[in-house]
Amino acid sequence: MRSMLVMLKLACRMRDICLVRAPSNLGLRPLEPGHVPGTWRAPQALSEAGLIESLAPGRVVDLDRPAYSTEPQPGTRLRNGPAIRCFNLDLAEIVTGALGQGEFPLIIGGDCSILLGALVAARRSGAVALVHVDGHSDFRHPGNYDVNASLGSAAGMDLALATGRGEALLAQWPGVVGPLVADEAVVQIGERESRDFAWPDINATAVTRIDVFAAQELGAAGVLQKTRATLARADFPYWLHLDVDVLDQTVMPAVDSPGSPGIDPDELVAILSALAADQRCTGLDMTIYDPDLDPTGDLARLLVSLLGRVL
Repeated sequence: MRSMLVMLKLACRMRDICLVRAPSNLGLRPLEPGHVPGTWRAPQALSEAGLIESLAPGRVVDLDRPAYSTEPQPGTRLRNGPAIRCFNLDLAEIVTGALGQGEFPLIIGGDCSILLGALVAARRSGAVALVHVDGHSDFRHPGNYDVNASLGSAAGMDLALATGRGEALLAQWPGVVGPLVADEAVVQIGERESRDFAWPDINATAVTRIDVFAAQELGAAGVLQKTRATLARADFPYWLHLDVDVLDQTVMPAVDSPGSPGIDPDELVAILSALAADQRCTGLDMTIYDPDLDPTGDLARLLVSLLGRVL
């Protein structure tokens, strides 16, 4: 088993990493009046913590930081909706180029809305599956909340949008027919809010759901077995999404919505490294780390170490 894992990791490293630094905070709500979420600083903070030295990417590509607004915008009930669309279309072009060169795109965000651009790029080559590792299912959509009561934040809606639920602004994309990913090709790992999930209508879908409680019971091997069963049925390449709030808040408090329980870091590495090493894994994005909540930089170094172990 150990020799097989080593071979898989070596196979993965045969694909040069294209590190894409995506400094977006557009999909997050302000935590208080005047607040600007700090996730846009994550790519730079992680780079300063040794990310490039740890991973030795073949190429590094930077997107410009988009302007964040707290104000409603015409024609949409999504906070920063038009800017999110533009940013993700730019991101999709970069990821498409990386995939075309046989590289492994590693996108460092930023907030969870960057998942959309990654999937747009992946879908240009055909159907794709998604492993969504996140302490929240991010399944908020107009069918389960009052859109007139508050602006929607795409970082809490990325899975719903990816599966075609929500405003066309972020649910429909040029060159892609239908949703970015089909329900039956999705595995959600890590929801902690409730055994029924925070947005319980997800339970009526074909999404494979492994909440944090089940993940703790199954262990890494059990989570991988269940995940691989879904991926085998879908029989598509897959994208891997990591929101670092899937870690317990005692381990990773530098996120906008920390909580407990979380997946143990060693278990998380075991799950992610096995999935990332598979040649069917198209790429990986990591989101939601906020350097403003990590004044010493210790948590940035923890994440760099974790990514180094995974890749």
